[in-house]
Amino acid sequence: MTDPGADWEAGNPERLYVITRGRSGLTERVVLDLVTLIVAKSRPQPAMQPEQAAILRLCESPLSVAEVSAHLNLPMSVVTVLIADLLTDDRVEARAPVPKAELPDRALIEAVMNGLQKL
Repeated sequence: MTDPGADWEAGNPERLYVITRGRSGLTERVVLDLVTLIVAKSRPQPAMQPEQAAILRLCESPLSVAEVSAHLNLPMSVVTVLIADLLTDDRVEARAPVPKAELPDRALIEAVMNGLQKL
C-alpha cells in the first residue's frame, strides 16, 4: 500500500487499477491503435465513471486514441480499456483514420497541365 496521505492524482498504480476495474487488456472484438478515431454517440450520464464522461465530452468531434490519452493524462492501456467499455455500451464509435490521399496518375497530371497550357 502507498502512504494514505499520498496524492490520489499522482498517477499511482492503485488509481489506474480502480479506473480500469482491474482489467489490463482488450477483448479480441475490439482493436484500437494510436490513430483510431473516436467519436461520441451520446452524452455523459451522471452515474458514469468520470474518465469515461470526460472521453465522451472530448470526443464530440473525432479524436485519436493517442489524443484522448494525452488530454486525460492517462496511459494508453487505461484509455483503451475505457474506450472499449464505451464501444461495448455503444456510446462511442471507432473509425479508421483518414487514409492519405492517393496521388493521381502522373499521365493524368501531365494531360491536365498540357490542356491548361493550350487554353
